[in-house]
Amino acid sequence: MALSVNTNVGAMMALQTLGATNRNLETTQNRINTGLTVASTKDDSAKYTIAQQLRGDLGGLSAVTSSLNNAKSTTDVAVSGVEQISDIVNKMKSKALEASDTGVDAAARAKINKDYVAYQSQVENIVKSSNFNGVNLLNTGGGTVSAIMSLQDGTDTDSTTWEAATLAVGNQALDTLSLIGGTALTDAAAATTALAELEADTVVIGTSLSDLGSASRRIDDQLTFTSKLSDTITSGIGNLVDADLAKESANLQSLQVKQQLGVQALSIANQAPQTLMSLFR
Repeated sequence: MALSVNTNVGAMMALQTLGATNRNLETTQNRINTGLTVASTKDDSAKYTIAQQLRGDLGGLSAVTSSLNNAKSTTDVAVSGVEQISDIVNKMKSKALEASDTGVDAAARAKINKDYVAYQSQVENIVKSSNFNGVNLLNTGGGTVSAIMSLQDGTDTDSTTWEAATLAVGNQALDTLSLIGGTALTDAAAATTALAELEADTVVIGTSLSDLGSASRRIDDQLTFTSKLSDTITSGIGNLVDADLAKESANLQSLQVKQQLGVQALSIANQAPQTLMSLFR
């Protein structure tokens, strides 16, 4: 290679190598700082676009979880109310059966009726107070519950479009039970009538227990699935864009050594033209 004071090829090559090392070093430092290999669409457009879509899905699933939790709380309040009513009705049936005995005197029946009426009032109070966030599933006019189950309803083939699936829990209208304001245990015949009313109410209560219990289990299952899905999507985003910091740390050490060698090589190349001066002494 010819020696020239006008063109220093060695210095240019050393400068290009040093520049490439500095760019790689900057990239590695950014990955370490952010913990991401793909922090911008400039890093990898395809991966960044997919990651952004998945991050949007995570936000949507967060809304799904919030909606399901609200529905669960409202439904669970109603379940607790119906379970308590069921227990009370069983006690009322026992009282009615006891009062239907013609051998019971009027004084004893009056005491039984006093307990029976108290149970009626208790049931009415439970129905009216089984309220959560303004919704009462046990009282007519108390409203119903609707919740978002998932971002896709299974009918849309475009996975990038949200078509939310929903679930609904209907109002049980237990304020219409015959026992509320129903027949008092004034005599044996009235007690027999009250017992028949309670048997009919037991069927209604059993249906409510089944419906509300099924809805609560369905919400629980969907919450579990949503949580697992969120974790899976988060892991998927990490696989796409997260940096391997152990690898980046090792790469950083290597690039720092290359940078030092590049600076040394450039210094040596810059000194090369000075050797020409010895030819003219």
